[in-house]
Amino acid sequence: MKWSASAFAVVLALAFTAVLTSRSTGRSDDDHGRDRDRDSRIKIGYLINPVHLNLEGKNRALVGLGSYIVNAQAGCNDCHSCPSYAPGHNPYLGQPKQFNAENFLAGGVPFGPFTSRNLTPEENGLPAGMTFDQFKLVIRTGIDLDKAHPQFGPLLQVMPWPVYQSMTDQDLRAIYEYLSAIPPAQPGSCTGAGQ
Repeated sequence: MKWSASAFAVVLALAFTAVLTSRSTGRSDDDHGRDRDRDSRIKIGYLINPVHLNLEGKNRALVGLGSYIVNAQAGCNDCHSCPSYAPGHNPYLGQPKQFNAENFLAGGVPFGPFTSRNLTPEENGLPAGMTFDQFKLVIRTGIDLDKAHPQFGPLLQVMPWPVYQSMTDQDLRAIYEYLSAIPPAQPGSCTGAGQ
C-alpha cells in the first residue's frame, strides 16, 4: 500500500506541475489556434487592401486586421466609396471584383436625404477628422458629432452602428488604425446601376 500511495503522490505531483506550467505560460491549444486565425486575417487584410498604405508609425498587425474587418467583413466600401467598384470590375455584373481605389472610402453615396461620410484621413491625419475616442463613441452610440441632420435627431440614421457597436475594442482599434493608414481621397460620382 505504501508504494501505491507514493506512486500516486508522484503522479499527482507531476500532474499538478503540468497544470501550473500550462497556467504560467497562459497558452493553450485554443490560444495558438486563435493566434493562427488572427495571423491569417492580418495576411488576408493586406492581400485584399486596394490602396497604398502609409504604415509609418502604425501598428502593422492592427492595420492588416483592420483591412480584413473593413474589406472582408463590414462591407464599408459599399456605402463609403462612390462608385464602389472600378470600371469593368463590378462583381454584381459578373466582372472580376476590384474596389474603386481612387475614391476608396471617401463617401458621397446618397441614401435619400443622407450622404455617406468621407472616412479617409483629413489634413490632421485623423480618419474622418476623429480621434480614436471620438470614433469609438460614434460606433458605440451612433451619435452624429457633426450634427449634419438635426431634423432627424442626434443619431446617425443610415450607418449600421447598432450592429458595429458590438465589436471588441481591439476590432475598433484595428479599423481605426487601418483608416489612419489609407490615403486621403475625394468622393466620386454615383451615376446609377452598375456603379
